[in-house]
Amino acid sequence: MIAIAGVIGAGLFVGSGAAIRQAGPGVLLSYLVAGVLVVLVMRMLGEMSAATPETGSFSAYAERALGRKAGFAIGWLYWWFWVVVIGIEATAGAAITHRWVPGVPQWVWALVLMVLLTLTNLYSVRSYGEFEFWFASIKVAAISVFLLVGIAAIAGLLPGVAAPGLSNLTGHGGFLPNGGSPVFAAMLVVVFSFFGAEIATIAAGESADPQQAVRTAVKSVVWRILVFYLGSIAVVVTLLPWDDAGVAKSPYVAVLERIGLPGAATVMDVVVLTSVLSCLNSGLYTASRMAYSLSQRAEAPRAWRRLGGTGVPRTAVLVSTVVGFGTVVLNYLWPDTVFLFLVNSSGAIAVFVWLVIAFSQLRLRRQVEATAPERLTLRMWGYPYLTWATIGGLVVLLAGMLLDDAARPQLLLSLAVAAVVVVVAVIRDR
Repeated sequence: MIAIAGVIGAGLFVGSGAAIRQAGPGVLLSYLVAGVLVVLVMRMLGEMSAATPETGSFSAYAERALGRKAGFAIGWLYWWFWVVVIGIEATAGAAITHRWVPGVPQWVWALVLMVLLTLTNLYSVRSYGEFEFWFASIKVAAISVFLLVGIAAIAGLLPGVAAPGLSNLTGHGGFLPNGGSPVFAAMLVVVFSFFGAEIATIAAGESADPQQAVRTAVKSVVWRILVFYLGSIAVVVTLLPWDDAGVAKSPYVAVLERIGLPGAATVMDVVVLTSVLSCLNSGLYTASRMAYSLSQRAEAPRAWRRLGGTGVPRTAVLVSTVVGFGTVVLNYLWPDTVFLFLVNSSGAIAVFVWLVIAFSQLRLRRQVEATAPERLTLRMWGYPYLTWATIGGLVVLLAGMLLDDAARPQLLLSLAVAAVVVVVAVIRDR
């Protein structure tokens, strides 16, 4: 359920509208290609995690395969990504709750959400898992109901709703109304919606049976992407014209309103709030565990490795939370300057992380095969050819970001942050 929660987020429920507006029905190709990349990356990560489960996950594997500087750099970049996400999600959750109770200032709601989930993460890893299980359950239930209702509407089984046939897929300019290039541009938006699936391999280090937990999570990636992402997006573009005004705002709300479901906007607000809280919960957990792993490897302050009575690295949680609180404050003070800079500075980190995972798997696979092949209980398909193909696909993504006017600032700022981290890694090793 943690793996499912890592994939289904506000990026699907809200962010998918921007991708649909760019590519039209052809956005299904964007989701398909990005989904294949994620499945391959998760398979590589699953192979390494099943062989050697670690809380530091890919950062620890990068250190073992590519050297201390690589482990240091990717660990700190990943930590940075999630502490920025904490601020983004707290702000998004506060905006929703403020709409429901406008008498309470938005900053108060952000503070309440941050404090609530900080206490959850400080208490025990079990409490984090319980919260994430129920958050994931709500999201899975919501998407399942959406799919069932959507399929019934497409089949003409709902009274008062005419079956659309293929009119929305082939009409309004055709399947690729804006040509082929927007499909690639939309993929740059889509790929970041999938970031978070790797949280399961970090959490596995604290589970009762890490190897089995990793195998189960990784094997389920394929059907999760097919059913939840491709399935629900296919329902949206079949039931609605891609250029419908409601698509840009919230495609799922637009579909439910087209079907005639009363209170569709409120229902989706609840689901999106659940997704936001899930991401905030995961962000706190993931950032703190990466900080703890870095500290264990003497790549972060020693105090961050201290454990509380329940086995939680409380100092690492609090440090990550303080930065999260700071980003929330910056969002309220300078939303269009400082906070936007922070968001852009983490924009391409997902692709950096996936590239490091691929290169680490190339080297560690050879090492494990030579020393302990019995530990390869989960293997990457088509090794090493599919690994190299994945690396090629990720490099093409980075090239696409460089050529895309909207994505270029994210890539350049992310590269600048990465360069700073690498310089620090080089200096501290001297």
